[in-house]
Amino acid sequence: MKLKNYCFAEQYFNLFTNYFLKMLAVIELWGNQFTVKQWDIIDVKKLDKEINASFDVSAMLVSDEEGKETKVWTPFVEGSKVVLKVLDQFKWKKVRVFKMKSKKRYMRNNWFRARLTKLEVISIA
Repeated sequence: MKLKNYCFAEQYFNLFTNYFLKMLAVIELWGNQFTVKQWDIIDVKKLDKEINASFDVSAMLVSDEEGKETKVWTPFVEGSKVVLKVLDQFKWKKVRVFKMKSKKRYMRNNWFRARLTKLEVISIA
């Protein structure tokens, strides 16, 4: 019989990834829905929160990755909590907004930069 040469940290990490990282949740933030797992990083519309601030939202659906245990929303899963942390406030790349009417010599050129917030999913419960 061959012995496994795992250190305690590797065994703990394997246990951690097998148990905790299997959770999946669907959350709604300001009209947009996101499917998230623990430690995911998502970009959402700008929030008036400071960097490194944490806040909770309720989940609309909570499941494991295989889909064996699923709790569906009405409108939110009771007792569910997804903890998010603000990582950064930033602007997206420039987008050109060009209007034109043919045969009328009407042309308008504008630029737009969306303001976004980068969030990290800390835990799903």
